[in-house]
Amino acid sequence: MKKISIAIDGPSAAGKSTIAKQLAKILGYTYIDTGAMYRCVAYYMIQKDIDLNDEVSIERYLNEVGIELLPDNTVLLNQQVVTDKIRSDEVSKGASKVGAYGAVRHHLVALQRKMAENGGVILDGRDIGSVVLPNAQLKIYQVASVETRAMRRYKENLERGIESDLEKIKADIEQRDYDDSHRAISPLVKAKDAVEIDTSEMTIDEVVETVIKLVNERLEENTCQEQ
Repeated sequence: MKKISIAIDGPSAAGKSTIAKQLAKILGYTYIDTGAMYRCVAYYMIQKDIDLNDEVSIERYLNEVGIELLPDNTVLLNQQVVTDKIRSDEVSKGASKVGAYGAVRHHLVALQRKMAENGGVILDGRDIGSVVLPNAQLKIYQVASVETRAMRRYKENLERGIESDLEKIKADIEQRDYDDSHRAISPLVKAKDAVEIDTSEMTIDEVVETVIKLVNERLEENTCQEQ
């Protein structure tokens, strides 16, 4: 059966990557972590002590950022494992900052589209359904309350051994929501044909089950159209 392309968008810490990874395993699809790609750019610039407000310098060094996403979800930056290092609060905010720059978005969107050109992929981010894959057969807009998202990020940081302050995380998420939805280039928006899923009161399994039903519906629709 032909595989479709799945786009999952939504605000920071809405659980998009967790759901995308689960779906990829169950469906046998490839998971492309677009958020990790922006985090890699931010992390690289931070390591080089480049001001994240300096768009010109970031564009100049962009070609030095070599990103590789492995099937086991390991993230490599210039052949070095940075899977956990790019998950800090500083890098999260940095990713939002560099993601607002046209050169960065153009560079990474081109990579993402190339990765997804043969279908059978799941991408999550802020503008997948609206910009990166506007023709994706299934678009999900995944949301959750700020309180729920802050607690998820707090627990995630604890599991990774990262010290965090819950109230600061909440404030950072609220600021990132504002930044992501108000940036001039590819702001966070719900695609017109996206299905919204509020995961605030849902378990991971419940969300995955909901999306799989939608996937099967799209596959059936495609089969009918081809006949």
